[in-house]
Amino acid sequence: MSRIFLVLIAFGALVASPFAAAQKDAAAPKPDTYLCPNATGGKAVDCFLNAVEHLYTMCRQVKSIEIIEFGYEKSDEGVNGAKSEYCVDKHKLSMTRPYQAALREATGSRSAVDGLRGIYDLWLKALAGLKWQAGEDDQQYKLRIGRPYEAFTEQATTVRTALEQGTADSRIAAAAPSKAATAKSKPAKAAPKSAN
Repeated sequence: MSRIFLVLIAFGALVASPFAAAQKDAAAPKPDTYLCPNATGGKAVDCFLNAVEHLYTMCRQVKSIEIIEFGYEKSDEGVNGAKSEYCVDKHKLSMTRPYQAALREATGSRSAVDGLRGIYDLWLKALAGLKWQAGEDDQQYKLRIGRPYEAFTEQATTVRTALEQGTADSRIAAAAPSKAATAKSKPAKAAPKSAN
């Protein structure tokens, strides 16, 4: 009886293992869900703008844990800041694809492309600024690392406005006939007859 029981258990484990593996693989998030979980509309620019804030928040939280664990003064001594440094390096790499995709999507609007570049530069500076600066108290530090959110929001609004304006301009341009087409479609006026 015990041998039959063991054989049945072994057979059941073999049959169930592919299903368990399938369930395990399905739980892995898509890269865009991880990088830009709150993006709406599925557009590359929206993903990038969401990723800027989201990834900054992730590294900010890692740095906060280091500060809680070691204190402000020692949060960057030796290997104490290794986790936040890794977070920054990792997300600089993971941001490459969303940033490039957003630039490609915004190609038609020079001001939107410039705005995206500005947000990216601001994001890099904000990540570098997560380190505590000597002489800051708790409130000063928290205010300083909270300021980038306002700048991210303002610049994201500017980019979205530029994209909407560019879309509106292209619709107007497509709807309005060109001067050459208008000139061809109008009949030529006959020259006035002179009296002889």
